[in-house]
Amino acid sequence: MRLRMYEVDVPIHDSTDPDRHGVHVFTGVADSPAAALRRAHEVYDAALAAHRAGLEIPSRQPDSWTARGLRPGWQMEWPAAKAGLWHNPVSWTSRSDFAL
Repeated sequence: MRLRMYEVDVPIHDSTDPDRHGVHVFTGVADSPAAALRRAHEVYDAALAAHRAGLEIPSRQPDSWTARGLRPGWQMEWPAAKAGLWHNPVSWTSRSDFAL
């Protein structure tokens, strides 16, 4: 089992204004896209539960997953979520349009 860095993109919308929408991005280590999607959902659920209980959102987990950018009032569209390998846009090992 080879662990790699994954990105999970979850469409979101503001529950009070459906015209406001975006994507919540999670990143972390997993062995497959399905495992990445599961971990993203787990850390989101834990962050939401902590927020509702008035507690601090859990910090980064040992496998690097976290949900620090929680947006209360926004709805996550989990059925439309996409998971794939993460590609660092500023990696020194890949060509990039970023000037350093």
